[in-house]
Amino acid sequence: MKKSYVWLAGGALAALIAVPLGVGLLGGSQGDQFAQCSQGAVAGGDIGGPFTLVSGEGVEVTEQDVITEPSLVYFGFTYCPDVCPLDVARNAEAVDILEEMGVPATPVFISIDPERDTPQVVGEFADIMHPKMIGLTGSAEQVKAASQAYRTFYRKQPGGGDDYLVDHSTFTYLVLPEHGFVDFFRRDVGPDQMAETVACYAAATS
Repeated sequence: MKKSYVWLAGGALAALIAVPLGVGLLGGSQGDQFAQCSQGAVAGGDIGGPFTLVSGEGVEVTEQDVITEPSLVYFGFTYCPDVCPLDVARNAEAVDILEEMGVPATPVFISIDPERDTPQVVGEFADIMHPKMIGLTGSAEQVKAASQAYRTFYRKQPGGGDDYLVDHSTFTYLVLPEHGFVDFFRRDVGPDQMAETVACYAAATS
């Protein structure tokens, strides 16, 4: 994995923000099965659900095609100057740690900038960040629907031409096959702690 990746930034400064989800944090939303693993589930409504997006190969896929093992799902954009590459690299490192632990996991990157992030662009980004990473984009409507399902925030900043930033929330979501969203990670969670938590959830499903 290449961890020194810097994508096009157009000379702009980062302006990404973390927006709290829901109205508060509660204990495990999935009941007793995952109670010992929970970092803190989100109150105020369901998170996650069906989506239809486009892969780096230009193929339309659904969440059932993508979430086939424990997955770390992140919403960002490839032109992000610093925050997104750092977060995505952290997620990729956690996946490598999990592999050493014998726990398969997939890092997933969903673009909230479909205007610039074509399937080819997200595919190249994902390939550089991690060999298992799945890069997804889609139409503006598809991206909006996926973002709303996960209750993420994004907003394009004013700017001329292709030189603009996108404000967005920066949580990473842990999604399990057949269970859906089970937990989330803030930016201050390191890859080792993330891997330990994912491994706990994976063990609880076996």
